[in-house]
Amino acid sequence: MDKLTEFGHTFQVKSISSLMKNQTFLEQIHDILDESNYDSDSLKWIVKECKKYFDEYRKCITLDVFKVKTNEIENDILKTSVVENLKEIFRYMDAPDLDFIQDKCLDFFKNQTLKSAILQSVEILESKGDYEQIKRLVDDALNAGTERNIGHEYIEHIEDRYSETARETVSTGWEVIDELTQGGLGGGELGVIVAPAGVGKTWVLAAIGANAMKRGKHIVHYSLELNEAYVGLRYDSIFTGVANQNLKYHKEDVESEMEKLKGDLVIKYFPTKTASVNTLSAHLKRIINLGTEVDMVVVDYADILRDTSNSREVRHALGNIYEDLRGLAGEFEIPIWTASQANRSALDEDVIEATKVSESYQKVMTADFVMSLSRKVEDKIGNTGRFHVIKNRFGPDGITYPAKVNTNTGKMEIFESSSVGGKEQQQKIDNRDNLSRKLLSSKFDDMMGDD
Repeated sequence: MDKLTEFGHTFQVKSISSLMKNQTFLEQIHDILDESNYDSDSLKWIVKECKKYFDEYRKCITLDVFKVKTNEIENDILKTSVVENLKEIFRYMDAPDLDFIQDKCLDFFKNQTLKSAILQSVEILESKGDYEQIKRLVDDALNAGTERNIGHEYIEHIEDRYSETARETVSTGWEVIDELTQGGLGGGELGVIVAPAGVGKTWVLAAIGANAMKRGKHIVHYSLELNEAYVGLRYDSIFTGVANQNLKYHKEDVESEMEKLKGDLVIKYFPTKTASVNTLSAHLKRIINLGTEVDMVVVDYADILRDTSNSREVRHALGNIYEDLRGLAGEFEIPIWTASQANRSALDEDVIEATKVSESYQKVMTADFVMSLSRKVEDKIGNTGRFHVIKNRFGPDGITYPAKVNTNTGKMEIFESSSVGGKEQQQKIDNRDNLSRKLLSSKFDDMMGDD
């Protein structure tokens, strides 16, 4: 295959859309990009201008620049063709298959570069036999189109650090947690909720997903325990405030709340231990290629993912899973929230610390933000609880917050201890603890008799 013509006109147009939209792709392909491989004079002209602009400004060319450049074309036929092709290029700027186009385009130009190097090597071999020159030619060809970004240059890129997009976060929906994390979790970051069985891990994860949806974010929720419809019902409860068991009488309320949502949600169920992080990665790639946007992923929950390392020790296997999960967040440049089981002894704890994380401390070490939820029997009765920040890469940790936690409706509020709401919740918790102690004391007296 000697020309991009073989791929068709639409493919060529989409490849130029990528050049104008994706600076990383342009940086990668720049040195091997040859406009002569494009079909028409107008496409060749556009590609040439993309390269020239990048050479001068190290940025992707914009529509406004093209307007100026196009007006400078003296040939009316070429000008008309360029304008028509630019319209088509901008129509494809958000095409769902651009990642695929970029991969194929990069492969094509790398192969062309290697082919050229081989042909030159034959000529060199026949003329003077300079093996060192041949080696350099082939090595350069094999390395062509590789990642050219050396990283963040501290002095040169100061503006990048202070721009609003330096760390794009997805809010948790809880002001106190957003303040701690400087806005929520950002791309490539992993958050973990630690709690014993039956305390409400799934509800917390669904609440984070629902809060993000209210803010226009597109969420993918992977469930490894509950089927898709059941998880959907939990989101219905959170949005409506209607207890899970009563939702069947409030379908109209659910539909009304759904109309207000700015974001979207995909729920995918994989039976326990059938899915690995690789499974999630493949699914994300598939739905993104189909045009689904993904701003955040929820995994309920990581402990029951399948480890692909085949480690015989549970703690090593779990550590590998969490490392892979954080790698997944980096691969797709999105935040991921998941949950982890706490030890049985944590059921009776007022505050769950890092030592209560089940099986592997590597979970805590790998994650960017870890928060525990403790709810004793009295808390479950009174819809209270305590969130404790175990780890926080973005600010302080070791802080405990009183909370309202209703696992019938998914309604959750987290308070500063010093706030009015925080004091009220803490008072409720203290009152129930005192009542519990009185009841235990009374029961002990009854057992001992009146001697």
